[in-house]
Amino acid sequence: MKKIILEILKESIRVKDKSIKNNMEAVQKGADMVAASIASGHKILVFGNGGSAADAQHIAAEFVNRFKIERPPLAAIALTTDSSIITSIGNDYHFDEIFSKQVRALGKKDDVAIGISTSGNSANVVEAVMAAKDMEIFTIAFTGRGGKLAELADLVFFVDSDITARIQETHITLGHILCDLVDRILFPEEFHNKDKK
Repeated sequence: MKKIILEILKESIRVKDKSIKNNMEAVQKGADMVAASIASGHKILVFGNGGSAADAQHIAAEFVNRFKIERPPLAAIALTTDSSIITSIGNDYHFDEIFSKQVRALGKKDDVAIGISTSGNSANVVEAVMAAKDMEIFTIAFTGRGGKLAELADLVFFVDSDITARIQETHITLGHILCDLVDRILFPEEFHNKDKK
């Protein structure tokens, strides 16, 4: 069991190390886009299924509440949390539309939509990204090796793995890096004061 634990740890570190280094330019560009969107009075829409739904909620919470510094709340909505909306759309129409209908209802031009799918082929995430693009919403994909999502999104964070758990672990690390960079762009004085202490 100890050997298995250490093998999992080693693989998780390897995937994170490789994927984050490969995504550095994309993450910087994503942080710039998110910061510009929020600074201009717009918002972030985040969505995914299962573990990716949990990641969507986690990332939205970091923006709305706080991350590492004390600062005003930032506008972000996880489209995975309203069970009445999700179940009514799933029941009356199709599960593939649970996020795209919310994007069309809540999204505005110059918002940012973040779709999370380890396979890159989750139909409801793909549909939502398509809806966002139709509305001139900047789209970011968190995915594994690619899939349909990578073909559609304006910016893609790839994770070089076929193991769902390793992809999800890397996604939340990328999400945390994104939050950190956005805070540094929007609130440089807070970081300057924090570093001086």
